[in-house]
Amino acid sequence: MDAVEPDVVATKDGVLVVRHENEISGTTDVAEHPEFADRRTTKTIDGASLTGWFTEDFTWEELATLRCRERLPAIRAGSASFDGLQPILRLGDVLELVREASLAQGREIGVVLEIKHATYFAGIGIDLAALVAAALRDADWALPLVIESFEQTVLARLRASGVAATYVYLVEAAGRAADLVARDGTTAPTYRSQITPAGLAVLAGQVDGISVDKRIILAPNKLGRMQGPSPVVADAHAAGLRVFTWTCRPENTFLVGQYRTRGGPAAFGDYEAEWAVIRDASVDGVFVDHADLGVAFFRA
Repeated sequence: MDAVEPDVVATKDGVLVVRHENEISGTTDVAEHPEFADRRTTKTIDGASLTGWFTEDFTWEELATLRCRERLPAIRAGSASFDGLQPILRLGDVLELVREASLAQGREIGVVLEIKHATYFAGIGIDLAALVAAALRDADWALPLVIESFEQTVLARLRASGVAATYVYLVEAAGRAADLVARDGTTAPTYRSQITPAGLAVLAGQVDGISVDKRIILAPNKLGRMQGPSPVVADAHAAGLRVFTWTCRPENTFLVGQYRTRGGPAAFGDYEAEWAVIRDASVDGVFVDHADLGVAFFRA
């Protein structure tokens, strides 16, 4: 299935907007708007202190005045050339664009909807699960849908509410899930413990699949040399779970050390060699930033 992956956070008036994070100084021109200068603040999001501007401090009408920027301009200069041209989109806007593209191309294009910081938003009175369910209902969504999050509780709530989707638990290479830390503190399981055979057996009763940081599969050592593939893909399949990985990128800065080549951080390294390890580990799908390269490689 070809799909787009909108990450969603919310405004103060309960509109779901598509942003990589709720802190938007790196992905919009908000810092250039003097009328919003007093909105700059410092917050703790999932245990990390961040200073900037946050979607939950704006109405949708205010956010609609901003324009988007490339998050990694030093690496993605081509994308950065479009800075200032595009508005922020709402989830409903993306759903409509995908529907139109499916009709135009005569094939189903899916949506992989990632919910960001659900526990944090719940703590300030914004229920992302309810907002997502309402947005899908309002869109009368019937195309393929995957819902994913680094937090299991929001996935469980949506599943219990009857939203038809494939539910995927996102797994970091280190740390603990924010929702479990909020509930259990330092006794919360680590992400790593959740992808042991015993942990996967528990997850199999709660989600349809996992999506892991590619470093978990590649298992690089401290010198940046790959030691994988790790057994996590085979173990998850044995537990009945589908396995995805993120994010396959071609630039040197994102590759395991042994696959980096000359030309600097933004140059394309030997990404095909790294991606081959991921492919040969028998993952069920990958997330890529360069869709053309991903399709050409993984479908070859």
